[in-house]
Amino acid sequence: MSPSPAHASLWRTLLPLALALLAAPIAVQAQGIGYWHTSGSQVLDVNNQPVRITGINWYGFETTRAVAGGLTSQDYKSILQTIKTQGYNTIRLPLSNQMVETPSVPSNISFNNSTGPINSDLQGLNGLQILDKIVTYAGSLNLKVILDNHRSEAGDSAESNGLWFTSSYPESAWINDWTNLATRYLNNTTVIGVDLRNEPHNAFNGGACWDCGGAYDWHLAAQRGGNAVLAVNPHLLIFVEGTDAYNGDWYWWGGNLLGVRNSPITLSVPNQLVYSAHDYGPQLYQQNWFNSSTTASSLNTVWTNHWGYISQNNIAPVWLGEFGTTSNNTDIQNSTPGSQGQWFQSLVQYLSANPTFNWTYWALNGEDNYGLLDSNYDPIPANSLKQQSLASVQFQLGGGGTVTPPPSPPAAPTGLTATTASSTQINLTWQPSTTSGVTYNLYMGTSSGSISTLIASGLNTTSYQVTGLTASTTYYFTATAASSSGASAPSNQASATTSAPATTSSSCHVTYIDQNDWGVGFTGAITITNTGTTQINSWTLTWAYSGNQALNQSWNGNYTQNGKTVTITNASWNGAIAPGGNQSGIGFNASYSGTNVNPSTFYLNGVACK
Repeated sequence: MSPSPAHASLWRTLLPLALALLAAPIAVQAQGIGYWHTSGSQVLDVNNQPVRITGINWYGFETTRAVAGGLTSQDYKSILQTIKTQGYNTIRLPLSNQMVETPSVPSNISFNNSTGPINSDLQGLNGLQILDKIVTYAGSLNLKVILDNHRSEAGDSAESNGLWFTSSYPESAWINDWTNLATRYLNNTTVIGVDLRNEPHNAFNGGACWDCGGAYDWHLAAQRGGNAVLAVNPHLLIFVEGTDAYNGDWYWWGGNLLGVRNSPITLSVPNQLVYSAHDYGPQLYQQNWFNSSTTASSLNTVWTNHWGYISQNNIAPVWLGEFGTTSNNTDIQNSTPGSQGQWFQSLVQYLSANPTFNWTYWALNGEDNYGLLDSNYDPIPANSLKQQSLASVQFQLGGGGTVTPPPSPPAAPTGLTATTASSTQINLTWQPSTTSGVTYNLYMGTSSGSISTLIASGLNTTSYQVTGLTASTTYYFTATAASSSGASAPSNQASATTSAPATTSSSCHVTYIDQNDWGVGFTGAITITNTGTTQINSWTLTWAYSGNQALNQSWNGNYTQNGKTVTITNASWNGAIAPGGNQSGIGFNASYSGTNVNPSTFYLNGVACK
């Protein structure tokens, strides 16, 4: 039948449009949409596009503070924006059963900072309600969330008994809390999965074991817990960590997945299982594979044997849920066999060579020794080298799997000079960066070319007085400029040597006691006695260790540490020491490896004490 003139006219109009539509490329949907599932070693989104979890841990809800860290300094939305801007796509949020069952209104939140009001919409909310806010805003930024049952009672670190339950929170409570959380976030595709339990351990000492049968068999418990979650939401990824030991092979807490070879996890819903490991360097514990013969190849063998083989053999995806290092450059990149820097550098290269491996760095938190940010949770990472290393293995949701390069960093300051001022002070000056609107960061070290200790940040001037130094010691310095685009390259290196201590006769005595030594750390106690005839109105105490002792907390005094040299200054309330009087109660916690020898020489305000 021939078309009518009207139909022919319409056809002539529509035909070019139809041909254009046929010729147009089909739009590719952004990677990471919806809930995720697995196929072999790969994590896939709802459209079966491959994705890679490259995220970060943001802890605090599991502690007695009952809220994510940094909210005393920054607005939670600003912190989430920083996570997004730095290229991470997923956040692992540790929780406790106590926080889930009896959420409290946390006090570790500020509602104003130097920029004005912050966290206004969190006022009066309890921990679970704040978690809801974080999940909602994370989703608006296209960030994914993994909820992590970190421990039972609120506290720090993993549960001490190594199990997924305690007398106060039995397995039934653990499962019930997970089903409640799965229900709470049902149909919320920001929450893509659950990490059933953080770091099961004590495999041969009454804790969690793998393939041992009975009430302490973690792999059987993980199946029970995972199936309970999937009964509520069959689309959630179930992350199952290892134990610390299997068949006499000892590894990191939660990191040993050797048992998967003989006894894999079987869940009621297929293609939702991801195995998870934790891995750390010699700074945390001197494992036997860290030694003078350690190479990148030998480390790869250790990782492949304990967890990497699962992905490499296409058994299931693997997620390195925790790994981290300090912000010292030598702990990020180092060629010394068995060093922290060699471990971290080699691990990043291992992740790069195995692109199906997923990971979340420990941790975002600026108060953490391994923190990505500084203690103010500023948007610029505490160490640009560490961020650059992690960025090299990031995966951007929304297409391509690569991260858009950040804007160019500012120009470096020049002309850094160091001048000796006294036995405890060196003055620094430098020429400003040619980039406007920058602040300055200063770094110090006691050996040339190894300058990694941050001593000042956010400076708006081009001079600085470095105080609390040790007499007759050479110090080395560099400076960087910082802006919203990141940190510049270091300036030139400058050095100066503090003068010899004054010949004033000693009028002080220091008592130093190692109160509690547990092999990899200890608690120290200090008493300062004024043996002179005039009152001391403020004090600065310094000493140097012979080993690698590193302070990580102090009380009744404010500490800094540069290499082996420790400086503690008085708090606002204990600076005065009357003649014949003393200040006691000064203490600290520190970590170490090898030997822990007490220091023998102490300087108070630059003068040696007897």
